[in-house]
Amino acid sequence: MSAPVLSCHNLYKSYKGGKMVLNGFQCSLASGKIIGLLGPNGCGKSTLMKLICGLLVPDHGEIRVCGELQSEATNAMISYLPERTYCNNWMRVDELIDYFCDFYSDFDENAARRMLAELKIDTRMTLKTLSKGNKEKVQLVMVMARRARLYLLDEPIAGVDSAARDYILQTIIGNYNPEATIVITTHLIHDIEPILDEFAFMGEGGKIMLSGVADDVRAERGKSLDELFKEVFKCSVNS
Repeated sequence: MSAPVLSCHNLYKSYKGGKMVLNGFQCSLASGKIIGLLGPNGCGKSTLMKLICGLLVPDHGEIRVCGELQSEATNAMISYLPERTYCNNWMRVDELIDYFCDFYSDFDENAARRMLAELKIDTRMTLKTLSKGNKEKVQLVMVMARRARLYLLDEPIAGVDSAARDYILQTIIGNYNPEATIVITTHLIHDIEPILDEFAFMGEGGKIMLSGVADDVRAERGKSLDELFKEVFKCSVNS
């Protein structure tokens, strides 16, 4: 049996002032899945993603990617889309493609150019001349054009209009290694729900409030994930 694409054991992370963001977080994710990590603002979703891809260091705990302890080698297996803009505005889209080609050995330039053409984005344009939505589409294309084992997408559809969301979701589905796993954080659960294989509702301190196979849980509970999310977190707020 192959090792999980991602496993986190007993992760703790706090910030200055003693605020505990993750308090013993645990997970094990199989390959070939699209997984929604869903929770209210401030529950630690973005912090967890930064820990997994090596941008932050845990206070305690263990992270493994494809069975290997976290290292520069495992970080190279991860393609990460942060919530905030990460590209320099002065760059042309062409230059960004060249940058990714130079920096990532698994970057598929042909796939990136195909997706950008489908979006009707002129690669001669600088990022600062693009709309906020188009800029976010370009960044998503760059991330999804890598042949990674684990994709971490932090709020990938938050900044785009509803008309573009379907294309972005199809881009996510159609442009990743089938042996890889995608973890998506979002508060737009209704929009992302149709593409999810599995989900986890994450509460304060990284506590998993509810998780499972999306179709099974919907059938058992007779409710959408969006409805369940509102129910679970209404209860947690009032408790």
